[in-house]
Amino acid sequence: MNKPELLAPGGDLEKLKTAVQYGADAVYIGGEAFSLRTASDNFSIEDMKAGLEYAHKRGRKVYLTANILPHNKDIDEFADFIEEIRPLGFDAVLIADFGMFDMMRSLAPEIPIHVSTQANNINYRTACAWHKLGAERVVLAREMSMEEICEIRERTPAELELEAFVHGAMCISYSGRCLLSNYMTGRDSNQGSCAHPCRWNYALMEETREGEYMPVFENERGTFIFNSKDLCMIAHIPELIKSGVKSFKIEGRVKSSYYVATIIQAYRQEIDKYLADPDGYSYDGSAFEEICKVSHRPYTTGFYFGKPGAQEQVYTTNSYIRDYDLIGIVLDYDEKTGIATITQRNRFFAGDEIEIMQPNQPFFTQTVEDLENENGEKIDVAPHAQMIVRFKTVKPVCANAMVRMKKKS
Repeated sequence: MNKPELLAPGGDLEKLKTAVQYGADAVYIGGEAFSLRTASDNFSIEDMKAGLEYAHKRGRKVYLTANILPHNKDIDEFADFIEEIRPLGFDAVLIADFGMFDMMRSLAPEIPIHVSTQANNINYRTACAWHKLGAERVVLAREMSMEEICEIRERTPAELELEAFVHGAMCISYSGRCLLSNYMTGRDSNQGSCAHPCRWNYALMEETREGEYMPVFENERGTFIFNSKDLCMIAHIPELIKSGVKSFKIEGRVKSSYYVATIIQAYRQEIDKYLADPDGYSYDGSAFEEICKVSHRPYTTGFYFGKPGAQEQVYTTNSYIRDYDLIGIVLDYDEKTGIATITQRNRFFAGDEIEIMQPNQPFFTQTVEDLENENGEKIDVAPHAQMIVRFKTVKPVCANAMVRMKKKS
């Protein structure tokens, strides 16, 4: 049985810890340079050390992303970067560019290399070639079908690991190598500064009719013709495991800790459920209900079961579905009184029905009663961001448990 790795995004130290707490086997992070997610907070060297120590103490791995497509000016800086991160103990570095790959092999040969999806890994010959050069893992392009992935697994060395995206935002470009952002805003997506123009609203204009915008879909205001639905493979864990993919990758280094916790726990639940009893496994949809409680676009299975058609795009809006809000994070729990201390994230009231989720346990629902501020005074509402409040929970909770609430209609 192929036991897959569940690989989580770590946009900062808090998200790395959250991913580990909620069941990730490994976390991928970016430094302050050479990473394709400059919009995330990313990691200083000191944060890298702290994150590696936290993960390794718990038997988890940490991978460093260095997958930009570099220009000449980046090369000397990358050599210095390798020297700086080499002694830290990363379990692998993700590389997209052949020159940077060669530098890693020369300057830090003991660090395993994973070849990023940015390298357009879409066939078995490419995978084999990277393996011959010393790559331990190849991250497959999002444009792969399940059938193609199975063939790559069959026609590549068993010791070469395959990684595939199973959840998160989809890019309107090949393996993320987009030129739209650079062309329209001067922000280079291949250097980590994508402006996400694929999410913008577009209309058609004929060159001799300047200012006359014609819709390219039914919506008279225009259309978001490049705006893909989000990838979601939670209902297809058996097929993914049987394909031979070693690592199930969750996209989202710029997402919130709540997003990371919810998505990781849902996939952890479904993977473990299948591995515990493959023959008796059945998908009941509960994990999908959970992942719908985070901010997301409508979901799709992307290229896994056929080339995406018009139904895989969102034409009418670039906004997300947000049915739930994170309203607080547990700081402490008093076992004698059953009272939890919460740091507030969104406003809520005494009498509201809430859900509390925590690692390795089902969420539970309760009503907020006897809400108090940090001075022990009864209050009707927690209106201020980051304010400390307390209330009794119907079940024990742990530190960093997350409190959420369905939005009121």
